[in-house]
Amino acid sequence: MEHWVYKLSFAGHTLAFNLDTIFTMWAAMFVLILFAILATRKLSVIPNKLQAACEGIMNFFWNVMGSMNTSKEHVPLVASLFLFILFANLMGQLPLRIIHIKSGELASPTNDVNLTAAMAIIVLVYYVLAGIIKKGGRFFLHEFSFVGIVMALVELLEMITRPLSLAIRLFANIFAGEILVSIALGACAYFAPIPIMLFEILVAFIQATVFMMLTIAYVSSATGEEH
Repeated sequence: MEHWVYKLSFAGHTLAFNLDTIFTMWAAMFVLILFAILATRKLSVIPNKLQAACEGIMNFFWNVMGSMNTSKEHVPLVASLFLFILFANLMGQLPLRIIHIKSGELASPTNDVNLTAAMAIIVLVYYVLAGIIKKGGRFFLHEFSFVGIVMALVELLEMITRPLSLAIRLFANIFAGEILVSIALGACAYFAPIPIMLFEILVAFIQATVFMMLTIAYVSSATGEEH
């Protein structure tokens, strides 16, 4: 799909920005920040409905981390990724296409591989730093031997490919779903898109969950003693 590209010249280089992705990404972040402010502005021992709902959401993340033997200190990253990806995925089902922009169209920000790649790189940097903090030099080299060096190189290659798989999986599923909805709109705008859009809502939850679970698995493997 075509993007609304803005090009900026800087120090002899041309930088390109997908403005449609940036706008929808900011919109998703704004919704999350506003939701967080509303949920935490009047905390009470006896929670209201909104606080109770938010506590239930956080308990879900705590339970998932506990079930995978991962420290609860990583909940902020995991919860932020899941909620942002979920909101971003669901934005693709909103009628944003009726808002006309210079070129391209407003859609889910996760249908742009640049965004999914950026999130995958954040996960990579996070769990590598977490592993180094927890284990020091042993994170890369378990033992100074031929076998240890070979294993370190294999694990280094695995660390490089992990962000690629995270980014491509999320981008491909959301991008394919929006193409299917566009085709259905062209075929029969009133009825054909409905079942596909309902299915894409399920896909939005599944893909956010997959990204979250893989992030937890990577952090757990980097910080666990069995690594």
